[in-house]
This record gives sequence, structure tokens and C-alpha cells, in this order.
Amino acid sequence: MGNIIEAAIPLIFSGLAMSVVFQASLFNMGAEGIFFFSAAVISFIAIWAPLPHGIHQTTIIVAGALVGAIIMSIIGILKAKFGASELVSSLMMNNVLLGVGSYLMTKYLRDPMASQGSYPYAKTALFSSIVPGTRIHLGLIIALIVTGLVYVFIYRTKWGYEIRMVGQNKSFAEYSGINVVKVIMISHIVSGLISGMGGAVESIAMHKRFEWSMLPGFGFDGALIAMLANNNPLGVIFSSLFVAYLRTGADIVARLSDVPTELVTILQSLVILLISAERFLHSYKQRWIERGIGNE
Repeated sequence: MGNIIEAAIPLIFSGLAMSVVFQASLFNMGAEGIFFFSAAVISFIAIWAPLPHGIHQTTIIVAGALVGAIIMSIIGILKAKFGASELVSSLMMNNVLLGVGSYLMTKYLRDPMASQGSYPYAKTALFSSIVPGTRIHLGLIIALIVTGLVYVFIYRTKWGYEIRMVGQNKSFAEYSGINVVKVIMISHIVSGLISGMGGAVESIAMHKRFEWSMLPGFGFDGALIAMLANNNPLGVIFSSLFVAYLRTGADIVARLSDVPTELVTILQSLVILLISAERFLHSYKQRWIERGIGNE
């Protein structure tokens, strides 16, 4: 159970980040690169900043969130001002962030005394376990708090209402006086804040140094989790636990039998396929209903 919960923590952040942009009907995959790059950037603070315990960790999380917001705002500007596809822009940005992060690692962070990874993080920067006998850390509480804040933002604020209206019908939202450009920017910035925070939390909670040599995959997982949760922030928690359960179970089954862990990837692909098919066919179903009413 500890393995399931600790594996679900970064998935919650990723799922929340994806659910915000999905609510605005924007298919942005930039969280993948932001997870990696924010972890690389906060490593400078985690290694060399002489700060006391608590303040050090808070500074790291805030820095990661700001890095994510800045990067995601670039994608938002390209979409809002120039009409560039957010999917293409975010996927290209992921490669850019991977290259820049790898450069920072090679040039400044790599520990020559270690076989792999950066210099070790300061002890004041690391999260400790909050449940004895497991690696469940303070990031779980932070993830739950962020989930509540995102829920309130989406369903209890004017900005959240505008995001949902643009996602449901962009033309109607424009006709109603909603500033679509502002909505696109806000949804991207909020998504970047969450994904950058997730990268920072995962880095200082589950690692003692920056060890990623490639994109961690959390951003792509976030798309699946957001789809499973129907973009509802509260549903993201249960979707994350479900995916973490599948992966933890796959590792156990692989050790105890001849069933490969790749079976989980097949299951996840089928889930994405079925959910995508349902949404794709929804528009056709709506048209059939309208035609039936019109004929009557």
C-alpha cells in the first residue's frame, strides 16, 4: 500500500495539470518536459542554497512552480496570439527542455565522484517519510491540498467558470463576452504551476540527487489520469491511485510469475483508446439526437 500511495503522488500533480488545460479543451502535453526541467533547475537550490529546514523546501517548491508557469506560458502565448497548435508546441518544448536540462546536468550538476547523478541534495532540502516503514512523504499532503485548491478554482471561481465555458463551446464563450485569449493563458499558467511543483516535490522526496537522464513519463501519464477522472480534480486522486495500483501490481506479478510488466502498458493503451472513442463518438451521438428532435 505504501508503494501504491507514493507512486500516486506525482501522478496526482500530473493529472491535475492536465485536467486544467483539458477543461479548456486544450490538448497540451507540456507537463512531461516541465517535470524534468523543474527538477533540474531546483537542484541548484537543493544543492547549494544555505537555507534552514522548512524554508529550504518551500523555496524549492515555489521555484519549481514558477519555472513551470513560465515555460507553460510560452506555449500559451503561441496558442493565444499566433494560433499555434498547443499539442505540437508542447511536444517540441519537451525536447527543448530535455536538451537544456541535460546540458545543465552535464555542465554544472554532475558529481564526478558518483557513477550517475548530480551532487547530493542538502539534508535541509529533502522530504522525510511521514509513515514509518514506507516512503510516503509530505508531498502527499501537498498534493491533496493542491487538489482541493484546483477544485475550488475550477468550480467556484469566475476564472474556472470561463475555462469550462471555453472548453464546452468556444464560439458561445466569445459571443458571451469571455476573453478567450485570457482563458488560454490562465489555464496554461495554472497547469504549469502544478506540473512544476510536482517535479520539485518528486525530486526532493524520492531522490537524494537529480538522477533523471530522460523524461520521466509523468506528463503522459497525466493525460490518462485526467481522462479517467473526466477532468474532475477530485477524481484525479482515485485515478492516480488506480494507475499506481496497476503498476505496483504489475511489478509484483512480474516477480512472482511469467507475466511481463508491459501488460500494464497494454491495459493503459486500451483504456485511452476506449475513452477517446467515447468522446469522439459523443459529437456524432449529439447530432443524431438533434436530427431526431428536428424530424419530430
